[in-house]
Amino acid sequence: MEFSIKIYKITSFKTFDYNIKNQIQRAVLSIPFNIAEGFELQSNKQFIKFLYISKSSCAEVRSLLRICERLEYIESKNIQELIIESKNISKQLSKFINYLKKSEI
Repeated sequence: MEFSIKIYKITSFKTFDYNIKNQIQRAVLSIPFNIAEGFELQSNKQFIKFLYISKSSCAEVRSLLRICERLEYIESKNIQELIIESKNISKQLSKFINYLKKSEI
């Protein structure tokens, strides 16, 4: 959630093209929302499906961050930090997916 809030704040307080701003905010909010939604279904199979959606939202955010960098909406240094954070979240999601696949819960 902290990553989502960070991106949301950055894009809220700067001048962005509406479409990019809207898309990155929706993508970043999709990360924790899909985790919560999948968890609530109380099925590992369904939960894993929603974790994959969260993981792909991380990739979408990274792509949008690269576009923001090229359009000079966000400084390159900040972009790099955000991309690293997004990759770490993706790795955590992958590990959790693998754990759930092996789990008999």
